[in-house]
Amino acid sequence: MIRKVFKKKSSEKSKIDTFLDKYNLPKTYLSINRKTVTKGVFVGLFWAFIPMPMQMLAVVATTPFVRFNVPIAISMVWLTNPFTMPIVYFIEYLTGNFILGREGIQDIELTVEWFTTHFSDILVPLYVGTAFYSIVISSLIYFLINWLWISSVRKEKDSKILERNEKNPKMKIFRESSQMRSFLADDSSPY
Repeated sequence: MIRKVFKKKSSEKSKIDTFLDKYNLPKTYLSINRKTVTKGVFVGLFWAFIPMPMQMLAVVATTPFVRFNVPIAISMVWLTNPFTMPIVYFIEYLTGNFILGREGIQDIELTVEWFTTHFSDILVPLYVGTAFYSIVISSLIYFLINWLWISSVRKEKDSKILERNEKNPKMKIFRESSQMRSFLADDSSPY
């Protein structure tokens, strides 16, 4: 798991810790745990789907309001890079037209004159689609990553318990296993 890679710390103070102490920054901005990583993915994708310049600055401007992993959020913003922007924004435009029940513009030309004349026809459907992807899709991905992280930790815990049971068959370790959780959740037990 990713947390195992980052949890290995030396006893000495690292350069990152020195940097955080020097500028009085919270350690949560760089911490690797389920809450900060999932919030970082959410914030990064939220700003990535919005067609605006300097999305990375928007991520940094969000830090006083929400504690999240900033490097992960900044890397998520780069989902919409100069190569993927036209595709993502066109999909958002089509989604906005679908939500609004519009047909959309059929004859598209890649000229400045065409965009200036059709700017108002493009803007509303684009930002309706942007709102959908920024809020709904980012939230779904947030909950998906949260669920995957929790299930991964549970599987790891269960495999450790099974490994202990195999090493020492005389001593059955029943606590904290999935069997125990299902036993405790069962209402028909006499206990």
